[in-house]
Amino acid sequence: MIARRTFFRVASGGLAFALGAGPGRVQPGGPTVAAASDLSAALPEIAAQFRRRTGQNVRLTFGSSGNFTQQILNGAPYEVFLSADEAYVETLRQAGRGEGPGVLYAIGRIGLFSPKGSPVQVDGALAGLGRALRAEQVSKVAIANPEHAPYGRAAREALQAAGLWDDLQGKLVLGENVSQATQFAVAGGAQAGLIPLSLALTAPVKAAGTFALIPEDRHKPLRQRATLLTGAGATARAFYSFLQGVDARAIFTRYGFTVPGGR
Repeated sequence: MIARRTFFRVASGGLAFALGAGPGRVQPGGPTVAAASDLSAALPEIAAQFRRRTGQNVRLTFGSSGNFTQQILNGAPYEVFLSADEAYVETLRQAGRGEGPGVLYAIGRIGLFSPKGSPVQVDGALAGLGRALRAEQVSKVAIANPEHAPYGRAAREALQAAGLWDDLQGKLVLGENVSQATQFAVAGGAQAGLIPLSLALTAPVKAAGTFALIPEDRHKPLRQRATLLTGAGATARAFYSFLQGVDARAIFTRYGFTVPGGR
């Protein structure tokens, strides 16, 4: 049976341990943007740049893409949605809650993180994790919940490709979203975690352990799509356009995302 825990609250400032009170914090006010948790380091920087360029604010809320989709279908008053799985954007379009097909803004990557002191040696093939499992040195591995978090599904697929999924039953600890899974791995409560490259590149995560990218062919592509939601106002539309511009693309790239050339 998979253990399920909630480790900390994700607020509009993003990953608490990664962002603190620096210039990436977004001021209150403006339309609310629902964003996948793998963006909780990159998107506050983009929103701050948007504020500097335009004088307009947006409010950022981070969580799992699947949960946001259900909230939006139930009438949650978000105006922009940045999903970690483009299928959710299509679901909203078909339900009349999203405006058109949206835009593919990034392709994400996932990898294996091991905190300092862990017996797990990181590598893209997950061979080190397998050795530690066979040596009975692993009691917990953190991933996002695959039921509603796209990065959790990618983690499950990578573990299945490595032949480790069955061996990890009873040892998996699920974060409500990938930020929570990352926090648990960084805090040392798990011997390893499968986390996004975008969060692994933040200074606190780098300082806490080691990370290795998992090859892209070990899981389905993490194609991340954004959409305007029905009833979006002028500021939300301006931010949606800004997400597709040079400034935002540069920030996405710096956090390890592949930025597509088109829709």
